[in-house]
Amino acid sequence: MIKSTLIGKYKNISHGFFNKLGGYSTGIYKSLNCGPGSKDNKRNINKNLRKICIKIKCSKKNLILLNQIHSNKVISINKVPKRKLLGDALITSKKKFALGILTADCAPVFIYDSKKKIISAIHAGWKGAYKRILYKAIYEFKKKGSYIKDLNVVIGPCISKRNYEVKKDFLNRFINQNKKNKHFFSFRRKKIFFSLNEYIVSQLKNIGVKNIEIINKDTYLNKNNFFSSRRSIKNNYDDYGRNISVIMIK
Repeated sequence: MIKSTLIGKYKNISHGFFNKLGGYSTGIYKSLNCGPGSKDNKRNINKNLRKICIKIKCSKKNLILLNQIHSNKVISINKVPKRKLLGDALITSKKKFALGILTADCAPVFIYDSKKKIISAIHAGWKGAYKRILYKAIYEFKKKGSYIKDLNVVIGPCISKRNYEVKKDFLNRFINQNKKNKHFFSFRRKKIFFSLNEYIVSQLKNIGVKNIEIINKDTYLNKNNFFSSRRSIKNNYDDYGRNISVIMIK
């Protein structure tokens, strides 16, 4: 489990970015696969989720996960939903509600307003970031009375630029959005590479956020022990596990 130094200093927050180690799953899901949407054994997934809850010190029924759809939909949580909701970001000021995000190369993002005591967990893949999910989430903070200066944002482990190869149409999509977006791409050996976390940081700075931490752990690299969609595809696996990132107000 990786902790943020930025929000880790707040004693009322429990959080963690988990990799694939320390769970019960086997095979290509070994071992802490927390993705109910994977083809893994459901009993093992539930055992893994219970283990996460012990680490975060929350009850299993208060661990809230989304049916993530690479959208810009932000859901405000006031009570535990009876069914899994469609969207890619959660926000709450309620204590003991653990907000969870599942990733396998996309960026998990936590936001904490240290004054209003509001948290958010965001699934920011390229599609969600492109659709401005960070803007939508911070707009929800502002609706709840937050000031930008009080927001602490942590970008968790995700695929790095050196391993995020993309096609020309991908590059064109981003340049058409804003010509300055070319800054987030690099070009080598006639290949194009994209920096997801740099793109996210740029958006946050455009909004005015100053308190930003990036956890520089490339999920694609085997040595970092994260599940990676891209690495699984390269290895010709037909599925992949999911890493979980969780934040909760104690």
